[in-house]
Amino acid sequence: MNSSSQPYPLSDNEFTLEHIQVGEFGKITAIHADVDLQQRLAALGLRPGCLVQVLRKASFSGPIHVRVGTTEVIMRRSEALRIVTAPLVDLAVGI
Repeated sequence: MNSSSQPYPLSDNEFTLEHIQVGEFGKITAIHADVDLQQRLAALGLRPGCLVQVLRKASFSGPIHVRVGTTEVIMRRSEALRIVTAPLVDLAVGI
């Protein structure tokens, strides 16, 4: 699946986790996945409302290394494309 063909609509201030740059934070707003993947991600701490930081991105569409809370997770890009986030910059404006 490529980033130009999202299976769900995104608002102007939302991006998939795959689009967050290394070192930046985002707040998870939704996870568009089957129940099994949602449960697995939730067990790792990836739930709507949580803050997530992208630590590293492998080249050539390789995995993404993220931190949520004190947990670090390495996931496939296809999984990261299912996690919708709002950039932390947009969150700070609303405070």
